[in-house]
Amino acid sequence: MPVLDRAARAFFLTELIAGLALTLKYVLRPRATLNYPYEKGPISPRFKGEHALRRYPNGEERCIACKLCEAICPAQAITIEAEPRADGSRRTTRYDIDMTKCIYCGLCEEACPVDAIVEGPNFEFATETREELMYDKDRLLANGDRWETELAARLAADAPYR
Repeated sequence: MPVLDRAARAFFLTELIAGLALTLKYVLRPRATLNYPYEKGPISPRFKGEHALRRYPNGEERCIACKLCEAICPAQAITIEAEPRADGSRRTTRYDIDMTKCIYCGLCEEACPVDAIVEGPNFEFATETREELMYDKDRLLANGDRWETELAARLAADAPYR
């Protein structure tokens, strides 16, 4: 009986027809691949990309120089120097992140009491030299200004889980 069954399948080309049916099934579906540089897929609200320092709506920087992010960083990638201002509050004079050391764990973001340092949605920050991956305060603030709308939306979406 198995010999006749095998002969019938070979004669009627059932494997070939089943393969063609499967091919036609997937040809008619929308494409699963993206044309990457021009099309980008969705990113999770909890994605941890390029770092940014945020500002308050009045333009003042949020960082209060508590140095919790520097203390909790397992890679010791963050360096902060601060000094008191005339009104008695502390602000950072130096906020550096060595992105070559950073392991993108997000502990700095979780430790910050005022949501000053965040990891944003940008994952395309390749450079040609290591020096370009040494982020200073000005670059981090520029990133925050550039991504503020997305950062605020991401933090609002993640707020129930914090």
